[in-house]
Amino acid sequence: MDKKTSSSVQPRILKKKHFRVKHQKVKLFRANEPILSVFMWGVNHTINELSHVNIPVMLLPDDFRAFSKIKVDNHLFNKENMPSHFKVKEYCPLVFRNLRERFGVDDVDYRESLTRSQPIRIESSGKSAAQFYESYNKFFIIKSLTSEEIERMHAFLKQYHPYVVERHGNTLLPQYLGMYRISVESVQYYFVVMRNVFSSHLTIHKKFDLKGSTVDREASEKELEKNLPTYKDNDFIKQKVRVEIGDDAKKKLMDLLANDVELLTKLHIMDYSLLVGIHDCVRAEEEALHSEIAQGPGRSENSESEECDSGER
Repeated sequence: MDKKTSSSVQPRILKKKHFRVKHQKVKLFRANEPILSVFMWGVNHTINELSHVNIPVMLLPDDFRAFSKIKVDNHLFNKENMPSHFKVKEYCPLVFRNLRERFGVDDVDYRESLTRSQPIRIESSGKSAAQFYESYNKFFIIKSLTSEEIERMHAFLKQYHPYVVERHGNTLLPQYLGMYRISVESVQYYFVVMRNVFSSHLTIHKKFDLKGSTVDREASEKELEKNLPTYKDNDFIKQKVRVEIGDDAKKKLMDLLANDVELLTKLHIMDYSLLVGIHDCVRAEEEALHSEIAQGPGRSENSESEECDSGER
């Protein structure tokens, strides 16, 4: 007798899946001034483009004349903050990427510092009409230039880059990290990005611009009205300021100054000065104490006085 096997097929229950459409995230560049929004967009774009370019073994003369540029029309996205038409031009991209590397500045950190939040305008004590901005984290300074200054920078770069390479980045000269032209509504704006010479986490309580001359070298009355005025040579002498950094640090400082001045002399550059920032450790301790009292118990944060204990000035 044959055995018959009966089997029943259970119907499959199909669950309806709901797919969520993911849209590509687009970075916003919000700033009070349209030109800053375009600047932030430009830095983000140029650094991203450079990430796809191979690093050359050595720079060629053409790299000091090279540039990259992009024109954006009908830019509808983020139109509340950015113009509909603009152009961005980066000068000598490979040269400045190499300089950033020599100065130990990572391209991603550079991009994020200049684009995560809008740069903040800061006061300048100089006689030029240049405008200055500071990155939100105080790592970098952005300075406006004229077209003539851009031309001079191109000539200077040919001597500046080999010097930085030879000195392994050890110099008191400004650390130039990028140079751009921004065009909005047929108006051209020029900017250079430099590393901030002052600490981003230690408060500067007093600063001096020293030329080694006493002729017309006092801070003006207008300058003295500022919260942090820039004093000059005669002020330095009158206030009897002494900067004690120890013999070893003094020797290193004087060697750096001698080498930098030798380069500037060779290039027939005379208009330069030494910018000195002073962090007052005693005053920093008092400010930290007042801040701790104002915050209340149990909310004290790491104070600047700890940096002073380690010998950092």
